[in-house]
Amino acid sequence: MSEENLQLTVIIGSSREGRTGPAVARWFVAEAESCAMFDVDVLDLAGVELPLSLTQDPGSESAELLAAVGARLESADAFVVITPEYNHSFTAPMKNLIDWHRTPWQAKPIGFVSYGGLSGGLRAVEQLRQVFAELHAATIRDTVSFHGVWQHVGEDGVLRAPDAAVPAKVMLEKLQWWAAALKDARTLRPYAA
Repeated sequence: MSEENLQLTVIIGSSREGRTGPAVARWFVAEAESCAMFDVDVLDLAGVELPLSLTQDPGSESAELLAAVGARLESADAFVVITPEYNHSFTAPMKNLIDWHRTPWQAKPIGFVSYGGLSGGLRAVEQLRQVFAELHAATIRDTVSFHGVWQHVGEDGVLRAPDAAVPAKVMLEKLQWWAAALKDARTLRPYAA
């Protein structure tokens, strides 16, 4: 089994003005770092302006950005998507990221931290599971979900969720197991989609 640190890429899927995603992400990254299971890289889609048209020639500036983002995704052993629910689904920036980068997800595990109103973002997660299955990724059953997330975020922008620490640890443990197993499997036998 691999002895080097596993790389976890945490993706903040929202880019909406006034979004709650960064507060949720800061909380989750602190949980992940306290467990010391992964080296964590945060990819905030609000700061990544991917082209909206899927073309063969996105232009040199866009091609550089796509390559840089692609390299970050390729280096990941596992992913956690921080996703809100917009209109019973996940966000357009998240779909755009997935569509531009189809292969980095293959044979890698993906966990979810969702947030929203009554559903806590779970409908977005269920749709993302279908999309990632098409891309040959392994989604983790255990999730962390914040129902009525605004009740948990203080005026200082800090998410306070002591009850969510245990579900986060459970998800991270499962994610670590899958990440290590799939990394070893990809090393022994490269995955072919």
